[in-house]
Amino acid sequence: MTFAVTSIDGFAFTCGLDEAGRGPLAGPVSAACVILPSDFPFEILNDSKKLSEKKREEAEKIICQKALWGHAFVDHKKIDEINILQASLLAMRNAYSDMIGKFSAWARSQGFSDDQITEKEIYALIDGNKKPGLPCMEEAVVKGDAKFPEVMAASIIAKVRRDKIMLEYDRLYPEYGYAGHKGYPTPAHKEICRKLGPSPIQRLSFKY
Repeated sequence: MTFAVTSIDGFAFTCGLDEAGRGPLAGPVSAACVILPSDFPFEILNDSKKLSEKKREEAEKIICQKALWGHAFVDHKKIDEINILQASLLAMRNAYSDMIGKFSAWARSQGFSDDQITEKEIYALIDGNKKPGLPCMEEAVVKGDAKFPEVMAASIIAKVRRDKIMLEYDRLYPEYGYAGHKGYPTPAHKEICRKLGPSPIQRLSFKY
């Protein structure tokens, strides 16, 4: 697949946003926001679900080295409080805010002028059909993670970082098998919850 920076008329920057972890019964939802430089090695990108775990992890390292990015988690307690859709959108807003904290310095390093370094020059592409409500122009695109390299990059960061934290939870709560299913509703996950009760990171508003 051949990609380049997504160019939107009238905007100097395009950022992509995506989340990972809407479907699981446990753990946080993860979101990322990415702006890619023009010299990025685009050939490493794809929808995160189409990459092997090894390829995702390799790509995540390169994205974090070469691109401008932000990331955020929203934990299981907040998910129960506001529901998974709102938690996913909150995670995206927080990931965008994390990215914006590094935006000016990165844009200057890429040769952009001061009059371009403003959120009014950012066009955000969000995977899905809901907009999180960002302080820039935004567009929700169904299956955006299969169409735009910026969204692909965001999907990779969100997925890799969520998988890593679920491995940490597996070490804390090995009886729940989080290393294997990452909190998704597999028969084994549902069965252990029925047998032992919910783990400390369970989403209690979800059915088992």
